[in-house]
Amino acid sequence: MAGHGDLQEMLRMLTARKASMMAAMGYIKALQAKNLKRRESGATDACIDQIAEAPLSTVEAAISDAKLAKSFHTACKSHGKKSNKRAAEEPAAAERKKPRLEMHKRDLDYDSMPPEELEASLALPLCEDEELIKETTLVTNRAPLVLAFAVELLRFTMPEQPPSSRLSLAQAVVSANSKSKAISIGIEKAPAGGETPIPTGQPKVSVLGREIPVLKRGGYTWSDESQQSSTSAEAANSSSSTPASTAPNSVWATSKTLSSKGSVFVAHAASITAPSMRSGLMKLLFNQYPELEKTADHVAWAVRTSFGGSSLVQEASFDDGEAGCGKFMLELLRESNITNTIVVLARWYGGVMLGPDRWRLMRECLNDALSAQKRTSTFSGEALWGLDAEDKKPSMSTIGMAIHRPEGARNYLLKSFASAGTSDGGGGKKSAAALNDEKQENLGRLLGALRLLFASWAGVLGRAELDRRAWSWYVAVRPDIEAGPSGWGEKGTLKLSKILDLRRKEGVVTK
Repeated sequence: MAGHGDLQEMLRMLTARKASMMAAMGYIKALQAKNLKRRESGATDACIDQIAEAPLSTVEAAISDAKLAKSFHTACKSHGKKSNKRAAEEPAAAERKKPRLEMHKRDLDYDSMPPEELEASLALPLCEDEELIKETTLVTNRAPLVLAFAVELLRFTMPEQPPSSRLSLAQAVVSANSKSKAISIGIEKAPAGGETPIPTGQPKVSVLGREIPVLKRGGYTWSDESQQSSTSAEAANSSSSTPASTAPNSVWATSKTLSSKGSVFVAHAASITAPSMRSGLMKLLFNQYPELEKTADHVAWAVRTSFGGSSLVQEASFDDGEAGCGKFMLELLRESNITNTIVVLARWYGGVMLGPDRWRLMRECLNDALSAQKRTSTFSGEALWGLDAEDKKPSMSTIGMAIHRPEGARNYLLKSFASAGTSDGGGGKKSAAALNDEKQENLGRLLGALRLLFASWAGVLGRAELDRRAWSWYVAVRPDIEAGPSGWGEKGTLKLSKILDLRRKEGVVTK
């Protein structure tokens, strides 16, 4: 035992035997004088092992109270035996007990954690034993199953992404899917301005067939040799097959959507070389975003065009009932010396006058639309975060959208897969700890089944095709629930053998 630790332990032993703290410290000093200390050169700290090996008479010579000396000497001997016993038992216990993956109780601080530590903290269980998988039936709802599908799929379609990125991207898919589902079955109302537009130029990737906006994690590097070796064959597929993509080229750049007291604002910007182009560009805008023409209360615009190298600038604007809006936008364009540009600002009126705050909202929307014109949309293998366009109070973002945090996605997976027949699934009662362990084991089997499924197809399908088919595989195995609002969040059973049955059969020709 280290000297400082021994000192504390001996003080505890002596004071527990009715010696005062001052007396205990004096006894220890006397023991040191008897050379009952660590054997290292220059050591001066008393050592419990040395005291245990010394004759009782030596200890009594240092501790004047014979009864206390004998009790203390015996305690030192017992302390060594207990330490040896614990050391012998610990390895055996570690072998018997599987490590429990704890849920994260608070948000992780990504900036202060090295990549290896961050990725290790987000570990998930895995079991690829086919016999165990085949005999497993789970009780779950659909959202965590989509999350599990996406997490494992990304190992094959985007193998360069670290686990933290896979969890973030997968959660982005689940959130977007849940949002559109809630609107389609009438649980939520569609936003006044339609779906929240993603700024033009914002990078996107395809996961389970859904385009989601992403943010590059600048300078983040991570490597996992086991991952690289297990997916090397899949990564060898044509890079042109990757589901990664970018926002399609568009004439119009779109701002983020801002809202206040029921009113909703969104702005668009486009390049223009002649005033005569305005009507054609507006028609393109209404075709791309028909809700602007059909539901917006006001669609104001402003345009500034120049003539070749001339300093002359032609300007025009239109309020469409949003008093002063056109002139306000023209002034913003002048302040930034922007020409050959048309800007359009749409507002859905919420029934409450906003006062001066209206100008702030219009300025923010317009500036964001103009910034979107300058954004680049390409990326090449960088680690990514999935972005949440619906989060109005981003805690971590550089472009006005929050990231989907990986620890939240991991927690959701760890608690979502009960066994059929448990108290969660309608059977007998189990302790909370036993249920948590069971859910972790079930998650490991589910992820193992999905890995076996994707691995069977990854060698013959490109990444884009694998991503496209994965959704149909999810639909084939997802729990059956009641249609409509009554089935929202409902749980059902999932036999993992159904996932294994979807694996590619040898000799099957793919189309």
